Amino acid sequence: MKKLTIIVLAVAALFMGAAFVVAFTPPKLDPADYQDLEAADPHNGAKMFWAGQCAGCHAAPGAAGEEKLVLSGGHPIESDFGTFYAPNISPDKQEGIGDWSLMDFANAVKKGVGPHGRNLYPSLPYTSYVRMKDQDVKDLHGYIMTLPPSDTPSKPHDVDFPFNVRLGLSFWKQLFFKNEPRVQFTDASPEIMRGQYLVEGPGHCGECHTPRNALGGLEYDKWLAGGPNPDGEGTIPDITPGSKSIGNWTAAEIADYLETGFTPDFDTAGGSMVDVQQNLSHLPRSDLEAIAAYLKAVPAR
Repeated sequence: MKKLTIIVLAVAALFMGAAFVVAFTPPKLDPADYQDLEAADPHNGAKMFWAGQCAGCHAAPGAAGEEKLVLSGGHPIESDFGTFYAPNISPDKQEGIGDWSLMDFANAVKKGVGPHGRNLYPSLPYTSYVRMKDQDVKDLHGYIMTLPPSDTPSKPHDVDFPFNVRLGLSFWKQLFFKNEPRVQFTDASPEIMRGQYLVEGPGHCGECHTPRNALGGLEYDKWLAGGPNPDGEGTIPDITPGSKSIGNWTAAEIADYLETGFTPDFDTAGGSMVDVQQNLSHLPRSDLEAIAAYLKAVPAR
């Protein structure tokens, strides 16, 4: 009887262990979803590159002009959990992502999973990129592979225990990794819907402009309502229609600001918004107007 009990407990432990592994194994995309996509369009990939502000984090700190297209990494991202450093994502095969397949890239961008199956930290804003269209991800991958390679090694993150245990990110994802629209519209125009896609997806505006809870999860019921700077000192402003920052701006004035960096009062963008504005300024005017239309249509906070 004692031997039978031991066997039963051992089998139960095996099943529990297997269930634990399955529950905390980072899920990946279905490759079938990428088999019938069109060939990568580098022109659209460039738009996604600037909309996603890839150069803002992955270019070397202080890079300007054409140097912003050398994605050697190194930009520090401060947080309550440690300092994360943007990695080298240039096409270099040794230090960058030159040997990543499209699926490796897509799983990193939309699932937060690296090529070896490890969870990536949400300092890569995959909580927003998950809302990107598969074709846009393929186009972005194709464009990045045309950029100059860099052999600069990625800088390791400075994160202490327990936050350096990546297995815990599987639990975090179950709590805060959501693919639903952040705002539910019942009868929105195509322009607003385009703006919603750009803001909630590649533009990842909510990653800074939405407050976070103690575990670093976005408080979606306070979407774009501003809050403490998630990667540094100061605060990030509310950008809903009820805000004191841009609440009284017209949609055209918001689009002008994103295009030129000048406010209606002829002030200029400051802080981390400088890089954001400079990246977004590469988008066509129609996309900037779509972003503005969306920001005027979201609920006021």
